[in-house]
Amino acid sequence: MPELPEVEVTRRGIEKRVGGARLERAVLRAPTLRYPIPAGLARTLAGRPLVATKRRGKYLLLDLDGGHLLIHLGMSGSLRFVAPGTPPEKHDHADFVFGTTVLRLTDPRRFGALLWLTGNPLDHPLLARLGIEPLSRAFTADWLHAALRGKSVAIKPALMDSGLVVGVGNIYAAESLFDAGIDPRRAAGQVALVRLERLVPAIKKTLRAAIRAGGSTLRDFCNPEGGMGNFQTRHKVYDRAGEPCAVCGTPIKLIRQGQRSTCYCPKCQR
Repeated sequence: MPELPEVEVTRRGIEKRVGGARLERAVLRAPTLRYPIPAGLARTLAGRPLVATKRRGKYLLLDLDGGHLLIHLGMSGSLRFVAPGTPPEKHDHADFVFGTTVLRLTDPRRFGALLWLTGNPLDHPLLARLGIEPLSRAFTADWLHAALRGKSVAIKPALMDSGLVVGVGNIYAAESLFDAGIDPRRAAGQVALVRLERLVPAIKKTLRAAIRAGGSTLRDFCNPEGGMGNFQTRHKVYDRAGEPCAVCGTPIKLIRQGQRSTCYCPKCQR
């Protein structure tokens, strides 16, 4: 699933290419993704300038004059620019036409979202429940220590709880915990403040490095220009089960936490 870095890379690519441009028309080929696409959305969007491109967690917000187009890329979606007249393929569900520039939404599993919001978009139920942004100044070790107090859930799934912290999915939670030397199985409420003082900077560092690298391309993700991310070449534990730890040489261990896989070094992470 595209996580915070991949969504931020997408946001920046859209802003750079069509920020301030007029959305002349939208071509919508599916009546529904994860949620029904609003009736008449193509007419609603036509002719509106793109005022700003924002991100909240893993959601994109295209601020168009008079409203906000909310987009979620689901499990395997992407937004990329294509040449005008490029025939759509099976999973290409929407085109947004900015003059001679076409932004195409692809979502093979249809787990994404395409909604039109008016008023304050942060009041929408999908956004109102979201937790703190991990790249914000407010995300500190003290804040996280207070937020985790009394929680018996393991620290890795706690970091992946979007109601607590947004956008830190499986990849980046695993990598951050490795950098901080924390066992992903440790109860969240039992992680001492001194250890969180390593973890919070590790999360910020990992996310920023992934953004600079264009995100992680494991299967379907591409940036708006069609390029792949390369942060996956820097993964220290994620998807490296059985391989030697780059620090100590111990084989990386694979476990299941909930419905997700977790890779970690049993020697470096305690």
